[in-house]
Amino acid sequence: MSWIYLVLAGLLEVVWAYSMKQSAGFTRLIPSIITLVAMIASFGLLALAMRSLPLGTAYTIWTGIGAVGAFLVGIIWLQEPATTLRLLAALLIIAGLVLLKLSSK
Repeated sequence: MSWIYLVLAGLLEVVWAYSMKQSAGFTRLIPSIITLVAMIASFGLLALAMRSLPLGTAYTIWTGIGAVGAFLVGIIWLQEPATTLRLLAALLIIAGLVLLKLSSK
């Protein structure tokens, strides 16, 4: 169950990162509210996951899901550049996440 909490927490990190961008520096109400709610839920689920997962594994995977997810949202929805180096960097993050998952008990 901890892994499910962790994945959901990471996905909510993507939600709050995107909605924070849409909030224009917290000047737009609805995206600002979505950001705050998603942040609280993401932190709460991360805390639940950390009850049984090691700190280093949980935190790294949480931030990795958020980083790669936000990267993909930027490319797909915000038309940010998908250069070779940016894609390679994201691939390296994913490889690190997979290795952390495989190395956890």
